[in-house]
Amino acid sequence: MARTSAPGERDGMDRSWLRGSPPPLWVRLLPPVLLVAICVAELATREALDIGFLLGAIPSLAVLSYGPVATAAFGLIVVVLLNVPAIQLNHPGNTDLLTITFIALLSVLVALVRSRREQHLVTVRSVAEAAQLAVLPPLPGRVGAVRCVGLYRPAQRETLVGGDFFDVRDGPFGVRAVMGDVQGHGLSAVGTVASLLGAFRETVLDQRDLVDAAARLDRRLVADSAAAGNTEMFATALLLEFLPGADGVRLVSCGHPRPFLLRGPKVLELDSDPGPPVGTGFFALAPPECRTVVLEPGDRLFVASDGVNESRDESGAFYPLSERLTEFADEPSQTLPDRVWEDLTAFCPRIRDDVTMLVLAPVPSGAG
Repeated sequence: MARTSAPGERDGMDRSWLRGSPPPLWVRLLPPVLLVAICVAELATREALDIGFLLGAIPSLAVLSYGPVATAAFGLIVVVLLNVPAIQLNHPGNTDLLTITFIALLSVLVALVRSRREQHLVTVRSVAEAAQLAVLPPLPGRVGAVRCVGLYRPAQRETLVGGDFFDVRDGPFGVRAVMGDVQGHGLSAVGTVASLLGAFRETVLDQRDLVDAAARLDRRLVADSAAAGNTEMFATALLLEFLPGADGVRLVSCGHPRPFLLRGPKVLELDSDPGPPVGTGFFALAPPECRTVVLEPGDRLFVASDGVNESRDESGAFYPLSERLTEFADEPSQTLPDRVWEDLTAFCPRIRDDVTMLVLAPVPSGAG
């Protein structure tokens, strides 16, 4: 089935609890454990211990993981314990009752502000995730006669969509797929991604020729850049169209990295005559050529963005995608993108560009 970044998935990998993730269990246990430990220590000794000041930390610790009501409860318990003679905490010179009361009230105020801000952020994030998933919905496991597996890792944290995009659609002219990379990445590129994906989905329905479909993307981006006053808006794109019976595929490249054909243990880089990136205004002068590749049963296509093959290690060496695909040739399609991603992050720990991978496995006529 398809594999894409799920909402919150990237956050879980990249963020600690100090950066916004829910606090771990030990942080939630700190206030009650500290409270019990202080009481037990005082009751277990005959002489009063000068540790009452530690009670002032309990409301402050509760702010990290509890709401205003629970924080107020901890503060109230602390103030009550200070006035219990048996615990021997409220002795002159040991604890300043007014100071701890002020800390408890201030902690409740901080917890109230934090909880309201979290509720607002949850609402904003839910709306953002819905909008982003509308632009780039999850890839189905199979479209027509083509099995699909995709992986998407935006370079910018907290987002599901960046400057890369892909889609696979079935239409009256066959199954078509697209992968592209717009200028820039992050939220600033989402509008361009949405525009190009919308144009591609229209071509699936009414554009018979694949080169004409690429020309439609070029016209869409040229019009958008003119309206926005941005003359440097462009995108690379690779369009694929599977022939009836899934025994061949047509390729049209607009400045995009070359795809790979996985045929058993062999990995072949498919050479093509690419045209200029869409949106540059040179499409009519130097249009791309359409190449047809005959497919055999069991063949798979691996398409990736330049965030994969242009990633560098600490020495400046590029990621050897072709060599790695040869090593991973026996990997099933469902796990191949994840396997390449794990190897890529080990090769280049700091990846600054969007990373997109797509595995397309056509099922010939008569196959299951």
